[in-house]
Amino acid sequence: MAATRKTAKKTGTKKKARSREDATSMAARQRDISVSEFFTKNRHLLGFDNPQKALLTTIKEAVDNSLDACEEAGILPELMIEIMEMGPERYRVAIQDNGPGIVKAQVPKIFGKLLYGSKFHRLKQQRGQQGIGISAAGMYGMLTTGKPVRIFSRTGKRKQAHQFEVAVDTKKNAPVVSKDDVVEWPVDHGTRVEIELEATYKKGRRSVDDYIEQTALANPHATIFYYPPKGEAVQYPRVSPELPKEALEIKPHPYGVELGILMRMMKETQGKHLRSALQQDFSRVSGAVADRIIEEAKLSPKARPKSLNANQLEALFKAIPKVKVLAPPTACLSPIGEELLARGLDTRIPSDFFTAVTRPPAVYRGNPFQIEVGLVYGGEQPADELVTLYRFANRVPLQYQQSACAISKSVLGTDWKKYGLQQSRGALPTAPMSVVVHIASVWVPFTSESKEAVASYPEIIKEIRLALQEAGRRLATFVRKRRREADELKKRAYIERYIPHIGDALGDILGFSERKKANTVSNLKTILERSRKMG
Repeated sequence: MAATRKTAKKTGTKKKARSREDATSMAARQRDISVSEFFTKNRHLLGFDNPQKALLTTIKEAVDNSLDACEEAGILPELMIEIMEMGPERYRVAIQDNGPGIVKAQVPKIFGKLLYGSKFHRLKQQRGQQGIGISAAGMYGMLTTGKPVRIFSRTGKRKQAHQFEVAVDTKKNAPVVSKDDVVEWPVDHGTRVEIELEATYKKGRRSVDDYIEQTALANPHATIFYYPPKGEAVQYPRVSPELPKEALEIKPHPYGVELGILMRMMKETQGKHLRSALQQDFSRVSGAVADRIIEEAKLSPKARPKSLNANQLEALFKAIPKVKVLAPPTACLSPIGEELLARGLDTRIPSDFFTAVTRPPAVYRGNPFQIEVGLVYGGEQPADELVTLYRFANRVPLQYQQSACAISKSVLGTDWKKYGLQQSRGALPTAPMSVVVHIASVWVPFTSESKEAVASYPEIIKEIRLALQEAGRRLATFVRKRRREADELKKRAYIERYIPHIGDALGDILGFSERKKANTVSNLKTILERSRKMG
């Protein structure tokens, strides 16, 4: 140590003190963070946690867009899903639909810019919501393989087909178009998306195969052709030749609006007076209801909405829950329906018993929603394993984060012993059964951007439990009947086994001949058979 000091003294070197940051140097490093840049570092938030899930998320986002587009255009969906192995942990996925296609000018923005879309502000049931999904999938593909997204689109039989190659500039959150050509494409209308990405393909639960099968179950109006990288192609024909009921867009309900949103709405309203603004911008607010809200807030009906100060707007916000307002209209919802859900279950999962329940519409935070439950029991399902739970939101399968989901919590919290099933505490019941739970809503409250689990709002949990209980009661009737039949068959088997001995014993007691003994046994069997046929 001393030698080191001497050496430093001889050479005249000094240890340079580390300079500290000041406000100026820290300010120099501040810069905007693009949303693309943020999700590049936090891709797990969007469902790209690992290669297996990345493959599933990519296909899911493209399928969601295709189904939404077809339904909005009034077209019965026909989807083709291909997965091609390009090398070790490298795949190209292609999703093609027969939808309305995409206008040329919109293609780069839809596939090359995050948070760009038409669905975020629309209050109606739809699969996509945030404008993140397909562009994030393309961004993931570009990050892991360097390949842009390839898109083919045609908007009509007499229109030209275009081929694009689009990437995301993550620093600017802007599209980079490397190809835009007119091509020959033998379809009348539709879109085809191809993304090459680093991924892993596996079969079983939480796989792409499982996702596509569940998608066919929740969308009985769609035909799906699936070409996996290994094995034979699979076709899921449509069960229903009719499109789902069209979900209509509604205005926000006053009970679901927060103070900051109300402030913004009043600044942007087209209403000249407060009374007309409340009527025009909210659902279920009539002139009489608007007057009661304004009176409760101690404001003037003729006040100009854009001139209201913060205190007045807060008074308006606090007045709304004090006035009775009808629940929002439910034309914005498009549930699967009991009949179609039951038919879909019976077609996809052969069983001895199936039933479906669609609850009346309910509301959470001013947002309408509807719960549906389906049960299938028996068939070839294993009797000694936990029941299989399928979760859906707006017809989209949810395959991850099951324990964090309100649907799972509701199923676990149901006392299935009441309905004749075995159940350990805190676990799903053990039975040859599958349970389907679907939530349809204008805004599904997912717990994260990856849209894999539904938040536990009390109103949602209550509706799920009521639907499960109704389905459980129907199941219990079937289970009790089957057990009675099994008990009767068991008893009959015992009687049939001992009839010859009873006949012989009676014959000996009464002194019958051998022939008469045989007739006695025959008569006893005839009586038993008649009673069996009579029920």
